[in-house]
Amino acid sequence: MSDRPPHPDRREPTGRESAPVPEPDGPGHRPKPDPQRRNAAYDMFAADAASRALGIELVEAAAGAAVARMRVTEAMVNGHRIAHGGYLFLLADTAFALACNSYGPVTVAAGGDIVFVRPAREGDVLLARAAECVRYGRSGIYDVTVTRDDGAVIAEFRGRSRTLNGA
Repeated sequence: MSDRPPHPDRREPTGRESAPVPEPDGPGHRPKPDPQRRNAAYDMFAADAASRALGIELVEAAAGAAVARMRVTEAMVNGHRIAHGGYLFLLADTAFALACNSYGPVTVAAGGDIVFVRPAREGDVLLARAAECVRYGRSGIYDVTVTRDDGAVIAEFRGRSRTLNGA
């Protein structure tokens, strides 16, 4: 039996969860940011040249939660014609970064692990949904589920965050 807490989508609500992140309205949908709901994650993403250069989009960010989207391009597939795991990790890591930076202080990854469940292929649209499991002091734990646009789970990621002193 694992000591890992269950994924937020697979446990009973405690009432302490972050606001749910709305489902996107399908591929190509670009929601208009709501200035009333805008948080530090939007500013961080605007400065994230690496993620944006790969076509990653910020779909939504709320307190401790975020959704990012990416289409797998020909340049992202490996010799087996499936998405290279590094790109899947990058997408999950981006959603993780958006979720843990939504509160405002500069927060960085202290570590991250990924389990690849099934392959993604060129043309697949992937969604990474990040949810805060716990924050304690300057540390946090976040789970990210990467799915295809048809709902099939591609990967599960767990990230550990650390808020920087003086940030």
